[in-house]
Order: sequence, then C-alpha cells, then structure tokens
Amino acid sequence: MKKHFTLSCLVLGGTMLMAPPSFAQDTRAMLDELAKSPAGIKISYGEEPLQYGELTLPDGAGPHPVVVFIHGGCWLAEYDLPHTRALAGALSKEGFAVWNIEYRRVGDAGGGWPGTFLDVGRGADHLRTLAVEHKLDLDHVIASGHSAGGHLALWLAGRHKLPASSALHAAKPLRVSAVLALAPASQLDELHKRGVCGNVVEKLLGGSAEMFPERYDHAMPSRLAPLGVPQILMLGKRDADWSWNGEAYLKDAKLAGDETAEVVMAPEAGHFELIDPKTTTWALVKKAVHKLNKPKPEPKQTK
Repeated sequence: MKKHFTLSCLVLGGTMLMAPPSFAQDTRAMLDELAKSPAGIKISYGEEPLQYGELTLPDGAGPHPVVVFIHGGCWLAEYDLPHTRALAGALSKEGFAVWNIEYRRVGDAGGGWPGTFLDVGRGADHLRTLAVEHKLDLDHVIASGHSAGGHLALWLAGRHKLPASSALHAAKPLRVSAVLALAPASQLDELHKRGVCGNVVEKLLGGSAEMFPERYDHAMPSRLAPLGVPQILMLGKRDADWSWNGEAYLKDAKLAGDETAEVVMAPEAGHFELIDPKTTTWALVKKAVHKLNKPKPEPKQTK
C-alpha cells in the first residue's frame, strides 16, 4: 500500500473538509492492516505494469462462481489494490473465486479517460482466459467494488450498451450476472460540481458534463440504465460523505426501469467498514453476495 495519503481523500469527503487527525490516523492504520492480508495469484491482463489482477481461489474443484472486485480511492493513483486483499480472502472462504483488478488511475500514465475504464473492462474480459485453467463459472460473475470501484462495478454491468463509436466500447464485453456496489461513487456529474478529492472527476473525464456530455453519458451507470441485472448498493449509515450518492443513483436507476436495484443500509458502517471483514458489517456483505449468486428463476410458461 502506498503511504502518501492526503487527509481529504482519506475521508473521501464531498465537502473537502480536513479530517480530524485521530480519524486520519485510524483510517490509515485500518487500510494498512487490511493490506497485510495474503495476496492472490498475480496475473497480467495487459502489457502495462498496472494491468494485472490478483486471483484468490476457494477450496474445492469448481467450477467456482466469481466476484470481480475493483478497489476504490477516488480513482487516484495514491490508492492501490492491497487494501482489498482482506475482503478478497474473506469472499474466497465463502466459495467465490475473487478476481481483484488493478488498473491505471488519475496520476498514472494512461489513467483517466479513457484508460481507467478500458483497463477495468479488459481486466473483466480476461476472465475468459482464466476460466478453463482455474475452473471459473462465467455464468455466475458478480461485479463488485468499493467507492470509486463501486462506480466501476456498476459501469461494467452497463458497458454492453455503449455504442460502437464510444471510446469505451468493447466488441464482446463479458456480461456480469449481478452487482454488489459498496458505497458507490457513481453520480459523476454531481461529484464534479462538488469538487470531491481535489476535483478528481475533472481529471478523470477531462472536464465538466457541459464540456464533455458524451463522456458522462458513457461513464455514468445511471445513464446506461436499466442495467438489467440484480444490483445491491450497500451504504454506510454513518457515511454522510458518500451514502447520498448511492441513493441518488438508485433513484435514477429506478426511473430508468431497473426494478432489481436495491439499497442495503449498514447501520454500524462508515465508509471503510464495508471492506473490512473484521467489522460487524461483514455479515451484511456476506449475505448480499450470496443473495446475488442465486440462480435466476426460470421464466414462467404461458399457456
């Protein structure tokens, strides 16, 4: 885990207020502790140094249902994959293969528009290459992520709707079966207006929604809705900085016809407890991922 955190990004605050020193210290210590968990199998999905993932496999012969996990951190280079290893390990103990994706972010060469999105999509598509050797069940792939990674998980579920003219288009994107978005930072237009994390959305997309309306249309999951797959958005009741954003996405998704989207409020969680298996919130995360892994009901036969 890289050590050069800034206090405003530690709290990921929409208001950009400085965090109290005790909060910053506690958060840094929490993320560093999570990063001590064992790494999965490191596998490259591209030629760039940050185009890789870590695959953590459960016990058993398989085929294993899969969670594609995308870490958060305001889409910034300061935040990397290791702090989500504890969650990956915990999910593997629940019977899931976890493909934990690293990707280029704002501050990395090639990060931002369109590289960040293309990396996440390419990383997910690489599951087709991994599936045979590692006995992965590609009919049961849950896209999941935290904060900025929650946004990208929702985007993965909708990218098949992108036009061929889009800079983010992929010819045959892997379709996910469900989404578990933990405190997703999905409403990019509003986040840009609020200038979160040093105005990171400006750097991610190159400007405002007025300057680049098509980029926002292709990057915001709510503008790709309905996604057409079950979605659980887990929000921390004590996370005043970000829970509003998930609720705003849900409202837009419902208006677009995504009736399978729902919110689960974690009563004892702030922002980071959602990715810490040692907290009481883990029971809710575990319940949600198993719910999303249930087989789809067979369509009723019409007489």
